[in-house]
Amino acid sequence: MTQHYLKVLFAPKSVAVFGASDRLDSVGGVVYENLRTGGFAGPVFAINPKRETVQGQKAYASLEDVGQSVDLAVICTPAATVPDIIETCGKMGVRGAVILTAGFSEAGAEGLALEKRLLDIAAHYGLRFIGPNCLGTMRPSIGFNATFNRGIAKPGNLALVSQSGALCTAILDWAQGNSIGFSSVISLGASADVDFGEILDFLVHDPQTESILLYIEGIRQSRSFMSALRAAARVKPVIAVKVGRHASGMKAAQSHTGALVGGDDAFDAALKRAGVVRVQSVTQLFAVALALTSRYRRCGNRLAIVTNAGGPGVIATDRAADLGLALAELSTETIANLNKVLPPTWSHHNPVDIIGDANAERYEMAIDACLKDDGVDGILVILTPQAMTNPTAVAEKVIALANSSPKPVLACWMGEMQVREARQLFTGARIPNYRTPELAVETFSFIAAFYHNQQLLMQSPGPLSHHEEPDVEGARMLIESVLAERRTVLSEMESKALLSAFRIPVAQTMVAHSPNEALLIAQQLGFPVAMKINSPDITHKTDAGGVRLNVATAGQLRAAYHDIIEQVQKKAPNARIDGISIESMVVKPNGRELMVGIVSDPVFGPVITFGAGGTAVEVLADRAVALPPLNQHLVGNLINGTRVSRLLKAFRNMPPADIGALESLLLRVSEMVCELPWIREMDINPLIVDERGALAADARVIVGFCPATADRYSHMAIYPYPTHLVSLWQLADGTDIIIRPVRSEDAEVMQAFVRAMSDESRYFRFMDTMRELNQSMLSRFTQIDYDREMALIATTEEGGQELMLGVARYIINPDGESCEFATAVADAWQGRGIGQKLMRMLMEVARDKGLRVMESEVLARNAGMLELAEALGFEILPLEGDEGVRGVRKKL
Repeated sequence: MTQHYLKVLFAPKSVAVFGASDRLDSVGGVVYENLRTGGFAGPVFAINPKRETVQGQKAYASLEDVGQSVDLAVICTPAATVPDIIETCGKMGVRGAVILTAGFSEAGAEGLALEKRLLDIAAHYGLRFIGPNCLGTMRPSIGFNATFNRGIAKPGNLALVSQSGALCTAILDWAQGNSIGFSSVISLGASADVDFGEILDFLVHDPQTESILLYIEGIRQSRSFMSALRAAARVKPVIAVKVGRHASGMKAAQSHTGALVGGDDAFDAALKRAGVVRVQSVTQLFAVALALTSRYRRCGNRLAIVTNAGGPGVIATDRAADLGLALAELSTETIANLNKVLPPTWSHHNPVDIIGDANAERYEMAIDACLKDDGVDGILVILTPQAMTNPTAVAEKVIALANSSPKPVLACWMGEMQVREARQLFTGARIPNYRTPELAVETFSFIAAFYHNQQLLMQSPGPLSHHEEPDVEGARMLIESVLAERRTVLSEMESKALLSAFRIPVAQTMVAHSPNEALLIAQQLGFPVAMKINSPDITHKTDAGGVRLNVATAGQLRAAYHDIIEQVQKKAPNARIDGISIESMVVKPNGRELMVGIVSDPVFGPVITFGAGGTAVEVLADRAVALPPLNQHLVGNLINGTRVSRLLKAFRNMPPADIGALESLLLRVSEMVCELPWIREMDINPLIVDERGALAADARVIVGFCPATADRYSHMAIYPYPTHLVSLWQLADGTDIIIRPVRSEDAEVMQAFVRAMSDESRYFRFMDTMRELNQSMLSRFTQIDYDREMALIATTEEGGQELMLGVARYIINPDGESCEFATAVADAWQGRGIGQKLMRMLMEVARDKGLRVMESEVLARNAGMLELAEALGFEILPLEGDEGVRGVRKKL
């Protein structure tokens, strides 16, 4: 891959500082001094028309006077001057800028207009910038410090990306005192141009960065943010602090769902889905970062605690319970082994209290026994300095055991003076160590969350309609007819019709506009019936007096009809009333009342929520949220994230609910979200689930207009499986071929495809002598992000089994305009047009995506691939310095 286009912002060869000053209490003075004295090897030019020299160095009146090429401009001048400076930089070939100046979008209408002008000029010249109103950027390994922070950070492998410059300075000061180093420090400020998504793309390819720390206040582009975040989290731990947790993101909600779900719920769901660990404080941020960059990647949540004091063990246990961590149940064999090596007075359970006189050998034997227990996922070792205990000697034993085990071992050496040497040993050995049991337990919970979120990250939902196809077109027509009437709230009948279009079981409903009509409908449906007010203005029908249940006779029905109208008119006098809906009374003795909903988050678009239903839904507030699209694993995770999930199992005399029916319904709701961008909110409440299935007893859908776009899934933060790209094709001999995007379930057929390739074909495709894909590669090739890559496979059926015949894929380059491609066809199926068909379809997908160039590198002796490329109109180019490889390139 070519050099990342943002590298100029972090590793320039030369820098010009606009507003460089002699005053070391000014931004321009501090920045110029930092660049000049921090160890940066390139030239740093001071641009200041009012000075001949700045800090003893020659100053230049303008960029034109420098007379040398400049990679990066650092701008510290007043806001009004910045657009003209950017224009000068663009004309002079400068490709990047860091704008520290404030006074743009945060300064009202005038500032917004100035920012727009700035963006227009920068875009015209292809100049990218960070800021405005930011602290700047650092690359400590090369002494590059384009910030107004006093001094440069220590070099390391953590990248810090923050929207708060002030917090950056505080973190840098704290890190300095704790010997924490950074690969990059990036303050985004207003992020008017370069945002989180592009920064993450740069860091994921940065060999100096092992972990990424994010301080987030808000997101502008959710799709690019999620796509880049998922790509980064696949290969590097990403830890985030998100502030503003209690600010509601949903105003004037028209449904139960909207009232329940705030912006932070969606953000939390997004970070989990992206494989990111979310923490609540800066202290936790570094504690988790250091733990994840040690040697730990994956673990469950079963913690064993080994301690020489009962009190700290109880404190740790309490904190584990607060966080939902499971204390490990020690096996009978482990208990027996501990009985052999510990005093009779040890605790005989977890926490393993090895008594206050424990020496290093007793610690060693206890920890070793716990590490060998298959029911233990990680160990917290606690030491309080007592007269009989040597903290340093115990630390040495812990380090040796930790180095020989794949399980996380965390240390909590309480106190200060007596344990200082032990802490230094732990730090040198990269063993996470803490002063308090609470922080140690919190860190373990985050390590466990990292593993759990990585599982969510690897979920790549395929097409959801495995059985009965939904009537998507009918659903769209229904919504369009409602919008054409200038309505946004669907009636109960319309809402249920929409659900029925996606094969969701609903209670049959009919609307009556008079008592006589109500009686006719009730006789047709059969008594008893439920009666509900039918009004687009009433969300909570019960609160308005608009619901009557178990209406069993004609007399009761007539009285209920008049009573409902009267009560609603009193409680909601301005509400429009369009009759009363009548439906068969749903009698399910073993039914559980649940709620499923959709709400539109202002950042991440549609969010699915699930939880307890009924009239007390807001009071109970028992819900979990997830970003679509969903698959069965994600649906199970959503259900298990609620308290009500425990009621779905068998208890007392109630049989277990039909979980399969509930999961199927949630998958259908996910499909609705993907295919119907008009939906703004939806409630299915109550959703009644029993041992026989699931039934939507009531539903309410709110829709709205959506902008016309070529991207059918532009409303979603995570690109779903592109079903529209599935097509049928036939070879000349009549063989039926299906060409479709790859999906996560294709791991087995992909592995069989690669294994069946000849050694030469595999070498031509991978430029390697490998015989099969390892698990990491297999996941990488089948669990793809359709927003930044595409893989089309050709399959046929042979002997009742799906057989993969070929594949063509592209991955978008960081510039967002070009992509690298590769293709392969099974040896027995070559020469039959499959490769050309796949490539033509892939090129069409790339064009629709807005890509301008497709390129690849092909071995010079791979005559078949070069011939195919030439037939498709690709240029064949020699590669400088490598006669054995050819470059192929085509403008789309």
